[in-house]
Amino acid sequence: MASRLLRLSTPSFRALSLRFKSGTSHSGDYQAALTTSAPTELTSTTNNIRVACQTTTSETTTVGIWLDAGARYEEAQNNGAANFIQRLTFKGTAKRAKANLESEAASLGARLYSFTDREQTAFYATCLNKDVPKIVEILSDAVQNPKLDETDIENERQKILRDSEEIESNVQDVVNDYLHAIAYQGTPLGQTILGPRENVLSLTSKDLKYYIDTHYKASRTVLAASGGVKQNELLQLAELNLGKLDDTFDGEPPVLSRCRYTGSEVRLRDDSLPYAYFALAVEGPGWNSPDRIPLLVATSAIGAYDRSQGKLGENSTYEICHSYQAFNITYSDTGLFGVYSVCEPLQCEHISKAVLEAWHRVSYSITDAELDQAKNRLITKLLAEQSTSKGNCEDIGRSILATGRRTPLNELVATIQNLSNQTVRDITDKYTNNKCPVLSAVGPVENLTDYVNIRTRMYWARV
Repeated sequence: MASRLLRLSTPSFRALSLRFKSGTSHSGDYQAALTTSAPTELTSTTNNIRVACQTTTSETTTVGIWLDAGARYEEAQNNGAANFIQRLTFKGTAKRAKANLESEAASLGARLYSFTDREQTAFYATCLNKDVPKIVEILSDAVQNPKLDETDIENERQKILRDSEEIESNVQDVVNDYLHAIAYQGTPLGQTILGPRENVLSLTSKDLKYYIDTHYKASRTVLAASGGVKQNELLQLAELNLGKLDDTFDGEPPVLSRCRYTGSEVRLRDDSLPYAYFALAVEGPGWNSPDRIPLLVATSAIGAYDRSQGKLGENSTYEICHSYQAFNITYSDTGLFGVYSVCEPLQCEHISKAVLEAWHRVSYSITDAELDQAKNRLITKLLAEQSTSKGNCEDIGRSILATGRRTPLNELVATIQNLSNQTVRDITDKYTNNKCPVLSAVGPVENLTDYVNIRTRMYWARV
């Protein structure tokens, strides 16, 4: 019988017990992949744009522009500007109408992507290797010369408002936004990516242009690629298309302000919802912390479950949650390590206890077998994410902006493999034992115990 990570004291908690399937290690598979993993080269243009490339034998390349520009760089009055700009960037430039930009990309069979999160904005595309020069030119034009047409701004304004309404109907997104708002209350990291409704309605082309002029600078930019393109070719394309991107600042360059973490809670009771949705988390480490990888292993050990994907355990009668998922959200200097759960209204208390028990188990009594399986799951996940040019390019751009380097895959895997049981226990204990958690709950959550009770349970003695 497979071992359980959560050894809960009553049958009612069996639904949150994690079962580890027995079987052989996948080390041979990923060791073979590691030996063929190409290095990521990093150089800079004369105007300080970082150019990072992983050359592979692929017939396609994903290439893109990553920028230090996200909700965390915004003030309360312009929160939402980075997302607004990202949505307008492919709407046309000074020399290209929207239809021309889209048709040029489509004629190459390329697919355009873009996103904004709390710390970064990215614009990228996947194309045939021969079309990389043209795609870099299109992306560079879009980023440096967005048209910001008033009609487009008004149309996008309405789309953002509709998206805001859709997010409000997606309870998981609501729980996540509330979690950030209370964990980093009064700081930019607590702001939403879309921004408040009043900002969406009031931001003007002048506001958006000011944000671009302040944040879209050469030293805050990475041109990243993965695929058949070579580093020297990519560097030449960067010099040609982005070499005139300004790198001077009117005053001090924008910096990430320190975001104070505050243990607290928010509950939005709504008995009309069929289930209770909540996330319980603690502050985690930032990108450069040596604690990040051990906590990723701990996250993998706790894992995830969705009732719709099958039964958990031999006695489905005692299933008390519909789904749960451990998460480890990482930012430059902080993070959130926790579990998101969906359950029946009267099971909130059981689930919250089970989450605390999961942290306790990883901190004090995770077995070597459980740890090995958690490591294998994490390594498999990382290999899957980096098995395509798109996944690789996303990892390159994000990593270079966040840490200044991209950790080679073999180095990352070796770090995971070499983690001792005691290290994972100690690091998990460091972040969970006797800490102030954050709790975000939505739905029929009256059964969920009060914050003081949860905080009291965050202290555990070694047994």
